[in-house]
Amino acid sequence: DSSVTGGSDVCSSDRPVGVVECWLFRVTAYGALEVLLMRRSAGRVFEGLWQPVTGRPEAGETAPETALREVAEETGLDWADLDGFYTLDQVVQLYSQARNGVTHLVLYAARVRPDAVIRRSHEHTADRWVTPDVAVQEAIWPAYRESLARIRRLAEEPGWAAWFALDRTGRRLAG
Repeated sequence: DSSVTGGSDVCSSDRPVGVVECWLFRVTAYGALEVLLMRRSAGRVFEGLWQPVTGRPEAGETAPETALREVAEETGLDWADLDGFYTLDQVVQLYSQARNGVTHLVLYAARVRPDAVIRRSHEHTADRWVTPDVAVQEAIWPAYRESLARIRRLAEEPGWAAWFALDRTGRRLAG
């Protein structure tokens, strides 16, 4: 099977993407790496949780399209506000009691221009830029630790980051 041996660029799955997360990060004028955390509004599942941009795909939407749409909806940022869009090549599975099944999350990251202004939606009560070390302490899901390590590499190693860079349709720029 070429999808197992790596002989094919395409691998398919019959498991739908349930949730897409997109971490926003920036490098300040002083060279400090910061990530955006957003606090979920009252009345929503996981009320008060600090998290990255998160959302569910709409009908016919790919995971990268979902990530960029959710970034625009939750932060007011669009493609012009980004210096890069990346796959984290990270898929997380979480048990959903409501569905009595497994929800599959696909994770992305976007590098935000340092001067971009967040215009938070009603889905969140607060947002703040923090260091990855603070984000690890604030963010409760274990997978966030790995996401933040990958974001650190994206920011610090441009040659490595190039392998994960995507265009606005979600197509890899390398290769």
